[in-house]
Amino acid sequence: MSDAGYGQETNRTYERAGFGAPVRRGDRPALVVVDLTRGFTEPGFPSGADLTQVVRATGELIAAARPADVPVVFTAISYTPAETAGDAVTWLHKAQGMRSLVEGSEEVALDPRLPREPQDHLIVKKGASAFFGTSLAALLTGLGRDTVLVCGATTSGCVRATAVDAVQSGFSVLVPRECVGDRAPGPHEASLFDIQAKYGDVIGVKEAVGYLDGLPRTAP
Repeated sequence: MSDAGYGQETNRTYERAGFGAPVRRGDRPALVVVDLTRGFTEPGFPSGADLTQVVRATGELIAAARPADVPVVFTAISYTPAETAGDAVTWLHKAQGMRSLVEGSEEVALDPRLPREPQDHLIVKKGASAFFGTSLAALLTGLGRDTVLVCGATTSGCVRATAVDAVQSGFSVLVPRECVGDRAPGPHEASLFDIQAKYGDVIGVKEAVGYLDGLPRTAP
């Protein structure tokens, strides 16, 4: 495991506990792009940060997914005006800036730099995990998927929650480092360390592209 700034003693402790083993990599993956909406990828919005590089790297991964017939699933957090105005969503008491993520607003639109196509799926969610309270697990199962590549924002929030629920739902998890981002480096690196230790493999985008390029192709 990479020390990620935590030191050799931390690595030894985690290795002694048996964490950090590589995950099984299936030959039927899906790409889940978590919350790369304008409200998260643009710094002008309350919950946003400049995630230009994350969007660019994710676009590269999506391009590699197309010829391999790997399904792409986008997610977006979106609340009704009633949910943001009242007390219906407890999370919004803690994360006040996310009250601006109202359905139909600029904030909840997918980043226009992403290469979205008509066959791509969209999951609208209310919480951190892309699995909680959504049809994502059923969708991936119906598509016959066995592995999930998780991209998006933020690493310490919705990405980590999605990775945890993905492995708990029976999917192997890969997280391309360049394809996830956060508002600050500390939470970003800590979450990648935690994902690598317990939930999935944190890999480079080049390795992720190579994995997709190496998938068996279906005969035309």
